Amino acid sequence: MYDRWSLDVLYTGFEDEKFQKDLEKFDEMIAAYQRMAESLTEGDVRENVKKALLTEEAFTEVANRLFSFCSLSQSVNTSDTDSVSYMGRLMQKMGDVTKAGTIVEKYIAAIEDLDAVIGEDELLVAYSDRLHEIKNSARYTLSEDVEEALARMDVCGGSAWSDLQGFLTSSVEVDFKGEKVTLSAIRNMAYDADATVRKEAYEAELAAYEKIKDSIAYSLNSIKLQDLTVTKMRGHKSPLDRVLYNSRMERATLEALLEAMREYMPNFHSYLRAKAESLGHKNGLPWYDLFAPMGKNTKKYTVEESKAYLMNVFEQFNPKMAEIIDRAYEENWIDFFPRAGKVGGAFCASLEGEKQFRVLTNFDGSFSDVVTLAHELGHGYHDFMIFDNRPLNTSYSMPVAETASTFNENVVTNHAIANATSDDEKLALLEGQLSDVTQIICDIYSRFLFESRVVENRAENFMFADELCNIMLEAQKEAYGDGLDHSVLHPYMWACKGHYYSAGLGFYNFPYAFGGLFARGLYEKYKKEGAGFLEKYNLMLKETPVRSVENVAKICDIDLTKKEFWLMSLHSYDEAIAEFKRLAKK
Repeated sequence: MYDRWSLDVLYTGFEDEKFQKDLEKFDEMIAAYQRMAESLTEGDVRENVKKALLTEEAFTEVANRLFSFCSLSQSVNTSDTDSVSYMGRLMQKMGDVTKAGTIVEKYIAAIEDLDAVIGEDELLVAYSDRLHEIKNSARYTLSEDVEEALARMDVCGGSAWSDLQGFLTSSVEVDFKGEKVTLSAIRNMAYDADATVRKEAYEAELAAYEKIKDSIAYSLNSIKLQDLTVTKMRGHKSPLDRVLYNSRMERATLEALLEAMREYMPNFHSYLRAKAESLGHKNGLPWYDLFAPMGKNTKKYTVEESKAYLMNVFEQFNPKMAEIIDRAYEENWIDFFPRAGKVGGAFCASLEGEKQFRVLTNFDGSFSDVVTLAHELGHGYHDFMIFDNRPLNTSYSMPVAETASTFNENVVTNHAIANATSDDEKLALLEGQLSDVTQIICDIYSRFLFESRVVENRAENFMFADELCNIMLEAQKEAYGDGLDHSVLHPYMWACKGHYYSAGLGFYNFPYAFGGLFARGLYEKYKKEGAGFLEKYNLMLKETPVRSVENVAKICDIDLTKKEFWLMSLHSYDEAIAEFKRLAKK
């Protein structure tokens, strides 16, 4: 019953008459958008702004359907020529929209008394934050011709390099015990109960990168140079400053987060050393045992059993979440299993016009995979909270993007730990929880360090694969400290993580730490305040597309610029680390 997702709510295929008609409509909407932009010098200012917003809403509805279908089709089959071809055509056409969009933004930015224009008009009040953001962002907007050129060049620049990295990592053949397996499959073996399998899979994985490392290095170098170039053209001080601005996040918040992480990090190092000792390692944990299971929680879940488990947890906690989970399974919104040509990892994609979402996972039946499902379904829950917003008020920034997903992880994992029936099961669950949080603290910090140094170096130098590997190794040593064996790390983590490969979305690493600790802090408040907290929580999620991260947090009485909040979240793991050490010694 459950296997692959269905995209029929969008189109049944590229030959679907509805798809072809939407392609035609896409061109018509682009032309209408251009005509609207050219006519803004005429007529009443308020009516012009309303016309611009309504035209963009109509265009966005069609564009979202087409782009979603192409992107989702390509993600489960990176060799699909139709999805690649149509995606390229659509992105090329977006250059026409970029120029018109820049004209609209400059028109809005030039309005002297924007609040007077907004007045009490229902449409403009709904978009008040968006309009003020456009006005404030004018200093970073280039001329119409330059904006159009950048959008067109990205198709054969940053986006093409990104596609190359995705294609190489999804199609490379890994040699393992006389067979050819996918990179996703070999990486899943890091969780295998057999120590020999974990070590041999790690060695096979590293060997596979040798086949593709140079091409991916060119991808990364090209993407980061494009990012640096565009950042300088727009007038931002650095790519990180550009990311923070686009994330509606203050640097004080990032600094408070990083300072708290560095202060608490030795506690995660001690967890890693305890795990290493229990597995017989003397010099810290070797990378291939980073995800080694401990205790006994070897139960494998079928897809049906994963649904039953999640439904049981969330029916008690949040019936609305349970209802959404039921729909996701029953209406085939999830693509579960790894296969050749399918991208690795997991993600959730919103289908805003249809008020649905789609989840991609590489499910192998472990409890960790059940938690991954809860995580991605949390993204879907976040989407449902904002579906009633106006169509242009549905995009939330990177930092808050991981909030609902990681909150779900806390709910599921803590439920499992509280209901463990033996020390062995409890140890296994604690290990899973601490392994995950160590990833969003230590590993994410290593990725932040890596990207910071790559961006700094790329301003003057091209970095070949071996140099990128050295930068990654140094970042891992700094972030993991004495918790890992420094002679057995993972030099190719830069090659397999798609988060580095977006010219328009740099530093997609610290948002995971932000989301993880923000969600953990929210969960701690939920435990204190009870079910009544969910009303504030839902309102906070709904407001994420239109408020800064700091103002969103204030809805739940949190000050993100203070280190104390982040340390409170981190110290909530004290008991789990202590209990893990006790059980590991037994």
